[in-house]
Amino acid sequence: MQSAISLSLSSQSPIARSTAANSDACFPAPRSLRFCGLRREAFGASASSDAASLRLPRLNLRSQHSNLNRVFAALKGNGAPSSNGFDYDLVIIGAGVGGHGAALHAVEKGLKTAIIEGDVVGGTCVNRGCVPSKALLAVSGRMRELQNEHHMKSFGLQVAAAGYDRQKVADHANNLASKIRGNLTNSMKAIGVDILTGVGTILGPQKLKYGKGDSGDKIITAKDIIIATGSVPLVPKGIEVDGKTVITSDHALKLEFVPQWIAIVGSGYIGLEFSDVYTALGSEVTFIEALDQLMPGFDPEIGKLAQRVLINPRKIDSHTGVFASKITPAKDGKPVQIELIDAKTKQPKDTLEVDAALIATGRAPFTQGLGLENVNVQTQRGFVPVDERMGVIDANGKLVPHLYCIGDANGKMMLAHAASAQGISVVEQVTGNDHVLNHLSIPAACFTHPEISMVGLTEPQAREKAEKEGFQVSIAKTSFKANTKALAENEGEGLAKLIYRPDNGEILGVHIFGLHAADLIHEASNAMAMGTRIQDLKFAVHAHPTLSEVLDELFKSAKVELSASKTVPEPVPV
Repeated sequence: MQSAISLSLSSQSPIARSTAANSDACFPAPRSLRFCGLRREAFGASASSDAASLRLPRLNLRSQHSNLNRVFAALKGNGAPSSNGFDYDLVIIGAGVGGHGAALHAVEKGLKTAIIEGDVVGGTCVNRGCVPSKALLAVSGRMRELQNEHHMKSFGLQVAAAGYDRQKVADHANNLASKIRGNLTNSMKAIGVDILTGVGTILGPQKLKYGKGDSGDKIITAKDIIIATGSVPLVPKGIEVDGKTVITSDHALKLEFVPQWIAIVGSGYIGLEFSDVYTALGSEVTFIEALDQLMPGFDPEIGKLAQRVLINPRKIDSHTGVFASKITPAKDGKPVQIELIDAKTKQPKDTLEVDAALIATGRAPFTQGLGLENVNVQTQRGFVPVDERMGVIDANGKLVPHLYCIGDANGKMMLAHAASAQGISVVEQVTGNDHVLNHLSIPAACFTHPEISMVGLTEPQAREKAEKEGFQVSIAKTSFKANTKALAENEGEGLAKLIYRPDNGEILGVHIFGLHAADLIHEASNAMAMGTRIQDLKFAVHAHPTLSEVLDELFKSAKVELSASKTVPEPVPV
């Protein structure tokens, strides 16, 4: 999973700003329909409404009801009927988080939209990834707190020995996935997105089919097509997965049993989160990592602190600089056998016998059977090649007109919210608004206890970039031990780190380890996305006492030169 945040710095294309304005409608069109409801346009307040009109003490309920009816009538129509000879304006192959985000934005922009799904709505994130894993991590967090006698006594609390019901824990994860899957399905149906069941295959330019892969398949046409097929667990050669004692994250999320001793191959996001779950539930964990240190995808300083808190005090040991060349499932009364070889010399190094092994070596794109050969597209290690606007590139290096690929399938940034952002960016493209997504402003998080979050460059990446481009890098840090809210929670273990340019106040990266780090990172990521300078962030006001003051102190501690430029260079799309 380390590849999830690996970023290329070679692209030099500038961000293109949106220049096309939407045509006026006869009534204010809703800008967004999400789980949290409609924005204010749905309630009769246009974008140009002044503050006084929004403070009227009385509402014209009849007028509001009329506005709502008009909004939902427009949404239910799924855009205007296609007048360009195609069945749809936009067809999306894959109904995961990326496809879902693209579909909602497409209808909002007036496109007649369909989404094809051969499995279940929600894709990896909802059914076998982000969502059920957070349910298990919620359990592990509570178990870890209840088991920490010293922590509870510091609050004056006395708690009896904590226990758990494995099946009910598993049911919690499954029920959450089912609920979110239903939410996603209903949100698309509510606005008239056509959900087409089956496997989607591209037949040629702007033409595809869907179905079971037999004579009953249906052929449709679309002005534009988005590939959003996601990924599957990556299982290296030599590893035999039986789904019981040698498992991937797909199997682990079902929590069919809690092994006494489990080896986790890979110490990235997936491995770290499952180590948090298993150790909280009583398992001993052994990490097997190919690189010379654990947590290789994180900022080194943050990784070192996180290892001291998340790994060293727990029932976790590790083997670094080795490959698991062969893993054999348990059978005939024998435990799981793991053969280790030196990562550099490839010579045999050790053999482990454990109760179970979890393969957490990352994910591979799910792009087989898409019919890419019909548009002369060759995948690269399974990934669909795309440009900075997610346009698919063919074998001759030319763009395939009207064909796009988002999310894990293109490999740019294997995160669910990145897929959704890419999908929205593509919809902007096809509706005439030039838009390039800045991936350096997309945050990532690891939901351990405490959490880890990051956005932008690590310190080594920033210093490498600075050396090439000729600027200085500065570092600012703040500790959670100085934060009132963190101390009130007895959770003072944590660090926030800011990497920036002192000459102009540009944020290059922010890394946080501590309580609710995954929530705190967004102030930094949004600042990066909007090009906000540190010298401006110093004037932001944060409620006291809150954890957000960790970021407040971080920005205030940065030393920006008085002669700093008034503008921050446009972020480079990657």
